[in-house]
Amino acid sequence: MENQVLTPHVYWAQRHRELYLRVELSDVQPGFNFIFLLLKCPSCILGLFSQNPAISITENVLHFKAQGHGAKGDNVYEFHLEFLDPVKPEPVYKLTQRQVNITVQKKVSHWWERLTKQEKRPLFLAPDFDRWLDESDAEMELRAKEEERLNKLRIESQGSPETLTSLKKGYLFMYNLVQFLGFSWIFVNMTVRFFILGKGKHKISTLSFYDTFHTLADMMYFCQMLSVVETINAAIGVIRSPVIPCLIQLFGRNFILFIIFGTMEEMQNKAVVFFVFYTWSAVEIFRYPFYMLSCIDMDWKVLTWLRYTVWIPLYPLGCLAEAVSVIQSIPIFNETGRFSFTLPYPVKIKVRFSFFLQIYLILLFLGKYWLYNRLF
Repeated sequence: MENQVLTPHVYWAQRHRELYLRVELSDVQPGFNFIFLLLKCPSCILGLFSQNPAISITENVLHFKAQGHGAKGDNVYEFHLEFLDPVKPEPVYKLTQRQVNITVQKKVSHWWERLTKQEKRPLFLAPDFDRWLDESDAEMELRAKEEERLNKLRIESQGSPETLTSLKKGYLFMYNLVQFLGFSWIFVNMTVRFFILGKGKHKISTLSFYDTFHTLADMMYFCQMLSVVETINAAIGVIRSPVIPCLIQLFGRNFILFIIFGTMEEMQNKAVVFFVFYTWSAVEIFRYPFYMLSCIDMDWKVLTWLRYTVWIPLYPLGCLAEAVSVIQSIPIFNETGRFSFTLPYPVKIKVRFSFFLQIYLILLFLGKYWLYNRLF
């Protein structure tokens, strides 16, 4: 009499792309079983090894055989399932102490009306209500996974928020470091020249004042042109500073540097250049390191106090030095006629550039007054 085939309880669920099978068989030990087969010759006993569990898919039929503890105690259990539609022949399984979980990939992603090709459901097969979803719920789950995948790809292509924050901090740190080094070089150079050239036969006001532009103009040009980046950063939101104050300071300084000093050689030898450059650099050697340390979340109380205190006397002094430079340049622009023009016929009125300089003087004090109050 042939031995009866023992079948375990099997529960199933599906998604559009996968099938899930849960085999109620506990204590399945992975490895090999030694099976004795008695052949026709009673004296011949052949020992064969079989894998435990043995799970495979052949011609769209799932074959399962394993030794474990099921409804009939500790025995060998097996079953076969012919799927409704084609599946991929590489099942994946996972053993736990209480069951065997099998995942099978469908060849075509779509919803099946049942699991097996035969319409009548096998007695050992039942729905897995722990994982069961109807088609509409499965579609929602599928869309959610697809959106999650697209969001992940989008984040990877754009860079994670942590990476972007680190890049922004690194970029701002390097910008503030370069500006700090540039203005420090100007400030230290002017201070050393002030004291060294004041000794001996030269008076303090001789070379240290009147040779400032020819000695330091290139570095000041570099720092002021680079400060355009600061206004761009504020405009695009890289830094939280408002755009208008940045624009006012950028326009005011560059107007003095490039128009008043840069285009008029007569202005380049005047002592006022020393005071303009000195007040500008004295403010920045405290402002830029403060921003630089803020990028790496460092707070040096002495530097913070200097950053928010030194500007109080230096801003008015710098504004006064800029105003003096504009006033001294007015007669020179009138004499040379530079940037002056005549209105076309029939007006034919000559408009001197000094007229715009007088307007600029008014705007200079109004702008500095507004900026001073805002900083307070």
